[in-house]
Amino acid sequence: MKIAALILVPLLVLAVALGIWFYDPDKPRAALEERYAAAPSQFIAVAGLRLHIRDTGPRDAPPLLLLHGFAASLHTWEDWAGGLEADHRVIRVDLPGFGLTGPDPTGDYTDARTIAVLAALLDQLGLPRVTVIGSSMGGRIAWRFAAAEPARVERLVLIAPDGFASPLVAYDTPVRLPFAVRMLPYAAPPATLRRLLAHTYADPRRLTDAVVERNRDMLLAPGVRRAILTRLEQHIQRDPVPILSGLTMPVLLMWGARDNLIPMATANDFLAVLPHAALATLPTLGHVPFEEEPAVSLPPLLAFLGR
Repeated sequence: MKIAALILVPLLVLAVALGIWFYDPDKPRAALEERYAAAPSQFIAVAGLRLHIRDTGPRDAPPLLLLHGFAASLHTWEDWAGGLEADHRVIRVDLPGFGLTGPDPTGDYTDARTIAVLAALLDQLGLPRVTVIGSSMGGRIAWRFAAAEPARVERLVLIAPDGFASPLVAYDTPVRLPFAVRMLPYAAPPATLRRLLAHTYADPRRLTDAVVERNRDMLLAPGVRRAILTRLEQHIQRDPVPILSGLTMPVLLMWGARDNLIPMATANDFLAVLPHAALATLPTLGHVPFEEEPAVSLPPLLAFLGR
């Protein structure tokens, strides 16, 4: 008994020490908003949320709604926004559970809830019809929004969108989160985050320290990490073919040929079922072409919008 105690006590002390050493608490909201929510950011009450948005460009210009990917924020679109807002109204939003919007008080992070929030946002902004641009997870929400609200979507731009089953995600099956992922609310090591973000670029040398720091700060916004886990637990992938095949608006698929997360071969799955889709391939870019090389990735979008 004494021997067990002699072993157990030091182990408990070590566990507590390691917990303190690696623990990353949430950052104060006021400090994050001071740094990342300067003009043109604004916060508006939508569907019970305090939604962080940026709404730039001429009020009477064709409106674009930009939806970021998983664990990202509206800041991911800054370079593209600068090239779009002369001739378009550009609306970026931190989706529920991410960035400075933060947790949804309802605790509902399903796609259906996110679609309802986006519809309420467009109502509040007085926009009956928009072009929706979505990246990765935001791409899945974009095409599902188009299916749920077809009269509101003039065109779709899907950048390496999520939606089809993969070796890690099967249809009709809840996601089983590994232990390491469940530790997200307690630790967000910068080196680990840098490695994950570098994987989204074709050339990791283009990933700047400022982008890594911003992404980490958005993860450490109050309640975001727990909201991310809840979203993962609530999401169940369904066969997208019945939904995609019913979309009638023009669709532009954009894919980095060196995408390490959702291979460009997946574009063929979308092209096979989308009745009015075209593919723009970006040979030298990865999963987030709008961040990695905006000067290369923006022209195909502008050409599509100008048709």
